[in-house]
Amino acid sequence: MCLRMSGALAPTMQLPLQRVAAFHRGSVGANPSMSAARKWNEALDAWAIPKSILDQATESPWIHPPVLFDIPDIIESSPSHERAREALDGEASVLDVGCGGGIATYALVPRVRRAVGVDHQREMLAMFAANGTRLGVEVETIEGYWPEVASKAPLCDVATAHHVVYNVGNIVPFLEAMNEHARNRVVLELPSQHPLTNMSGAWRHFWQLERPSDPTPRDLLAVLEEMGVAANLEEWSGPTRTEPDRDQAAHFMRIRLCLPPERETEVRDFLVNQATATQRSLATVWWDVR
Repeated sequence: MCLRMSGALAPTMQLPLQRVAAFHRGSVGANPSMSAARKWNEALDAWAIPKSILDQATESPWIHPPVLFDIPDIIESSPSHERAREALDGEASVLDVGCGGGIATYALVPRVRRAVGVDHQREMLAMFAANGTRLGVEVETIEGYWPEVASKAPLCDVATAHHVVYNVGNIVPFLEAMNEHARNRVVLELPSQHPLTNMSGAWRHFWQLERPSDPTPRDLLAVLEEMGVAANLEEWSGPTRTEPDRDQAAHFMRIRLCLPPERETEVRDFLVNQATATQRSLATVWWDVR
């Protein structure tokens, strides 16, 4: 499993759009021998923490603190939001997989009227529901992992998943279920590199461990092409979302690095000496369901 990262905010640059071949509903079929799907799975497997390090962890390093997934008071639009907004029709419904606080969905208010959030953490779903109620949106929540709980989800105008797919090794069933639950369009957002790439320096510093960098959005596009999906790739840049509190950032990084509590000060000192990027490269992968 890999760390889910929160959704991005406003873009500052938009790069050329890339498209691949045509897709028709019902043409998607899983094939365990797909080279692109296997490559995706193997690339994510390479992110596994070595057992010798994992055995030293005092708590699970695969944390998703809900505080990092709440939505800002003002959600600035991104290409991912724009692609989703284009596909909303009269029902104006969105299925948000790995919803967190709902940044993928609630940027579409007031267009969106019904929001269905899927997440495996109850705290995320509670936050998603509270944000939707505050914004006057009809909300439904589904607890569990996608696509295992897909049968509980309704058909919606748009199915979206922001910063989730790098968690998913068996990617084809995930994408198939997204496609089956979208009336008009599927919209995925992901960083241009694996979200844990920004911790590679820390792994090298504390454990002398080199980390991979694959897969990438283009690897996802290759999987979709093998599935027969006419996917579009839009690359752009947006603000880096980081923990505003240095102590909190050190705490979360210490856990992710499998280090004991007494080394948290070392992690904080490491962070103080690191350059902080203000922008990151992101990608929107989307396709119309016909």
